[in-house]
Amino acid sequence: MDQLARFTEERDWAQFHTPKNLAMALNVESAELLELFQWLTAEQSERPDRERRDRIADELADVFVYCLLLSRRLDIDLLDATRQKMIKNEAKYPAELVRGSPKKYDEY
Repeated sequence: MDQLARFTEERDWAQFHTPKNLAMALNVESAELLELFQWLTAEQSERPDRERRDRIADELADVFVYCLLLSRRLDIDLLDATRQKMIKNEAKYPAELVRGSPKKYDEY
């Protein structure tokens, strides 16, 4: 987080890092990640070549950076938020009801 803050401050970009802008940028980066899988078969997506894998890593990093910046801007502890979300997910998706099923919680 310190490195991200320093990077942003050195470029005077904090003025652009509103929650709205960060959420939009996150979506753009997610789309760029998705594009790397477009038209691949399921098998191809499991075994990308080295060049595509490196590009996937870059896009994942971009997504992660925007998640971190947004969480910092809104003072959200991502680790705590993840723990809390997993508690909710465990309640929504009891293993005994959903094991092996792709159904959403409102479909079973």
